[in-house]
Amino acid sequence: MAPPLVCPGCGTGGAISERFCPRCGSPFVHAGASVAPRADGLRDRARKIHPPYAEGDLVRVATARNQPEAELLQSLLLEAGVPALARRSGGFDVPDFLAAGPRDVLVPRGGEAVARELLGTSTPVRTVRRPAPVWVRALALALAGLIVVFVAAGVLAAILA
Repeated sequence: MAPPLVCPGCGTGGAISERFCPRCGSPFVHAGASVAPRADGLRDRARKIHPPYAEGDLVRVATARNQPEAELLQSLLLEAGVPALARRSGGFDVPDFLAAGPRDVLVPRGGEAVARELLGTSTPVRTVRRPAPVWVRALALALAGLIVVFVAAGVLAAILA
């Protein structure tokens, strides 16, 4: 039989089928289990994450100017219990400058509201793009036709000359 589960944060016991403490949200561990501390700190980081904030697809909540700034934002979010991921923004993948360039800070959708409140960012506004007026589209078509005619005339003049 497996040893009972306990919460390392508050000491509450739990059933073998449960994963997280209902009082503080920490993951349960087996009672009396001696776990060697990891040198990389991943276990400590995982204990800070609040489970509801880790659910859903990733959404961008902020943009950092460089890698150190993105890591600072990740740390702020982790202290609030929100897991975060920093990735290079599109179009700025330059291997020679590894820490330079903007980064997108992404969080799961469950933690988006908390992350936006903590970082002071707002939800992006989706603008509906209206089609151009008919006269603008007609003018563009006429100009494109004129360009095609002039290029064709130039090619014909070069061939016949």
